Amino acid sequence: MTENAYAALAVSALRESRDLADDVLLRLLESSEADEMLKRQADAVRRERYGTDVYLRGLIEFSNYCRNNCLYCGLRCSNKTVTRYRLDEAEILACCKEGYALGYRTFVLQSGEDPYYTDDKLTHLVSAIRTQHPDCAVTLSLGERSADSYRLLYRAGANRYLLRHETADGTHYRTLHPQAMSAENRKRCLFTLKEIGYQVGSGFMVGSPGQTARHLLEDLRFLQQLDPDMIGIGPFIPAKNTPFEHAKSGTLVLTLRMIAVLRLMFPHALIPATTALGTIHPTGREQGL
Repeated sequence: MTENAYAALAVSALRESRDLADDVLLRLLESSEADEMLKRQADAVRRERYGTDVYLRGLIEFSNYCRNNCLYCGLRCSNKTVTRYRLDEAEILACCKEGYALGYRTFVLQSGEDPYYTDDKLTHLVSAIRTQHPDCAVTLSLGERSADSYRLLYRAGANRYLLRHETADGTHYRTLHPQAMSAENRKRCLFTLKEIGYQVGSGFMVGSPGQTARHLLEDLRFLQQLDPDMIGIGPFIPAKNTPFEHAKSGTLVLTLRMIAVLRLMFPHALIPATTALGTIHPTGREQGL
């Protein structure tokens, strides 16, 4: 069997069953031989499920303070060159008001893991948004919190929660994060969010330092266990004043390959064309779509 015939058979099998043996899936991840077929099949599935609509989200990044010291992140707490800011409730509500007038019907509240925003502050904020805009969804992306905190925010009116697992491999996770953090706790948070009733989003970096194709395979297998409603991936981009500032960026080619594989494996999932795609290539987001 020729390489192209093998690739075509593998892509067809992936679309039909949404699952492949590890060795076959690993071969798809490692090689570009099936990229065009993957893109065509993924585009066909996307058109069947979502047509040509593009869903817009009103992203409000309301704080860049973070208690964590992740090695890849420019917002890490030890980075003293960052100009820090916090928005208060009135400013956030003003953003929602303007976004609503522009036609946004989902607001995504995103921040670093900032202890300043207590459960009381956040539940009051979420409740205020839902009161002022009852026809809108509220998505939170606030990092790891306690199960009680997640429940309070859900009861206050939050519908969705985004928490990328970044890498499912525990050893690889430890090379990217401080010792106080663990892949096990990140995964536990995601399953807790699902149990509470949130629509859950997860995802991972593509091309992060030390990442291999087997790590990507493990990411896919973890997502099969979680079965999230949303999957956000993007290329690793080195940030200044971090231990990985001189590391190699993730590539557009591999990120697009992973998006295609994800669309075939998770036809129901919302998969965004992330801003990071536009950062590494002028038409990166368009190609992601």
